[in-house]
Amino acid sequence: MRHIAPLLLVPALLALGSCGGNKNAEAPPPSEATQGAGPAADASGVVENEFGTPVKDRVATLGFLNKRNNITQIVQLKTGESRRIGNAIIKLATCERTAPWEDPPETGAFVQLFVEERATTREKLAWHKVFSGWLYRNSPALNVVEHPVYDVWVKDCAMKFPGEEDSPAAAASTSSAAKPAGKPLAPAAAPAAPDAVPADDTPPA
Repeated sequence: MRHIAPLLLVPALLALGSCGGNKNAEAPPPSEATQGAGPAADASGVVENEFGTPVKDRVATLGFLNKRNNITQIVQLKTGESRRIGNAIIKLATCERTAPWEDPPETGAFVQLFVEERATTREKLAWHKVFSGWLYRNSPALNVVEHPVYDVWVKDCAMKFPGEEDSPAAAASTSSAAKPAGKPLAPAAAPAAPDAVPADDTPPA
């Protein structure tokens, strides 16, 4: 029995060692932060606009701020795409902007923010969804990312509506070419001859 007891303790010690070694291991991101997003109606409850670029082809430009080091980054995401920056993951469900004939203009994006953090120093790092909702460019106060370290905001949504020109530069050049160049110049007056005869035909004295 004296020789068997130490042998029985070895597997138990190895199991305890493996458990303790994973305490500081990096937790994998949640599946919802990395898997592709479904239709906009599934994520946000908003029905996709029947006009303009389809949701799957839209690209949002977002601003991302790390308040610890005051570094701002510009992030471009396609629908359903996610981007990891440090211990934060930004995911785009969809983006939208008002049509050119709608007033006032607005640009919005449905964004989710996941952060790997711990509540206390004794707890392990874990991923938490800290924000999920619409962000608006011209009305940022309607929905704010409330986190002590990270902030996300909307800068643009790349999409087009029927009737919009594919190339703004070409449209500008075409419109400028169609407009008249200006009023025609008046013909220059011919210089008077040095020995011109007066109009009353009176001979000089």
